[in-house]
Amino acid sequence: MQQWDLLITNVHLARMTAGAYGELPDGAIAVRAGRIAWLGPRADTAAAGTALEERDGAGCWLTPGLVDCHTHIVHAGNRSDEFEARLNGATYEDISRAGGGIMSTVRATRAASEDELLRQSLPRIASLLAEGVTTIEIKSGYGLDLASEAKMLRVARRVGEALPVRVATTFLGAHALPPEFAGNGDGYVDAVCAMIPALVDEGLVDAVDAFCERIGFTNEQTARVFDAARAYGLPVKLHAEQLSDQQGAQLVARCHGLSADHLEHLSEAGIAAMAASGTVAVLLPGAYYFLRDTTPPPVAALRAAGVPMAVATDNNPGTSPMTSLLLAMNMACTLWRLTPQEALAGCTVHGARALGLADDIGTLEVGKRADFALWRIARPADLSYAIGFNPCAAVVNGGVWREPAVKAAA
Repeated sequence: MQQWDLLITNVHLARMTAGAYGELPDGAIAVRAGRIAWLGPRADTAAAGTALEERDGAGCWLTPGLVDCHTHIVHAGNRSDEFEARLNGATYEDISRAGGGIMSTVRATRAASEDELLRQSLPRIASLLAEGVTTIEIKSGYGLDLASEAKMLRVARRVGEALPVRVATTFLGAHALPPEFAGNGDGYVDAVCAMIPALVDEGLVDAVDAFCERIGFTNEQTARVFDAARAYGLPVKLHAEQLSDQQGAQLVARCHGLSADHLEHLSEAGIAAMAASGTVAVLLPGAYYFLRDTTPPPVAALRAAGVPMAVATDNNPGTSPMTSLLLAMNMACTLWRLTPQEALAGCTVHGARALGLADDIGTLEVGKRADFALWRIARPADLSYAIGFNPCAAVVNGGVWREPAVKAAA
């Protein structure tokens, strides 16, 4: 018989491994040393092992901890003034070219101290954790110089110390052209490439991203950033085809990138390239909704091609100030016709894959990290169905049980 640290019984398991949800009704799951040690029917627990701590799951559904695989959640200030401007007729590109948009947040973030940046960011992240999120990706990209980008990434690392969440960091230096490089995009790309070694030396970067777009960086400039990242063994991902088709999906697929994100203007060629490379399509309905976009990503074509689809909040101050992954799931279903099973897979197994963590999280399997969420729901589809309702009953992070509402460490 096995000796476990924690045993949770009287739960319905959504393993997200096979079938609709990989359901195992009336099940149990055991944890040892922060890993899943056993799972199976509740009736088999007595013969399988004993635990130092046992919890009654009260008939809840238990899923893998949710993964928010695309956020810009560490930033200073907000942009409600631009929200108002858009409602008065300005476009996202109008605002960006007038010095607003990303640059507005760059100015606020550069001016904030590291401690202040952390203080402003923690409440946003705590809201996600209260809904069962156990892993979050945090991008830089509001510094646009080495000191400020490093500051953002240090804060992202501190988030994982202050709150019970696993943090994956992404360097997004190629997010916008800073004013000191006005008219010199190639020069700034040189500077971005030169930042990578210093950030790697400080242990701050897990992946590298870029914004390949008419108001961002060209395909050729993005390729240079990717080459610099891959020279240091860093995986790449891309903001691709959000506003126009710049063939970014093909580029990131050629580099065997983790993901291509947004994809409203994704072409058939881009879909084929992603299918061949295994690159995940990260769908971001919050930005689509907030910008009142009318061109949806080609979900049916992605599905037909077998491209895995993740769903994320894209939390950022300008185009998706969303701190609810459950709402993102609902939007992906109602706006783009994902099924509830696809939406939950997008926030578990495929969200993990988009971060290069599928071997460790995202499904309920023996040996994987013990990150779970327990839900007071009748069936898994309820997670995508309800709007503005949080049924999270408890969360397990690395084998440690906690209530869903969390506070930052002092």
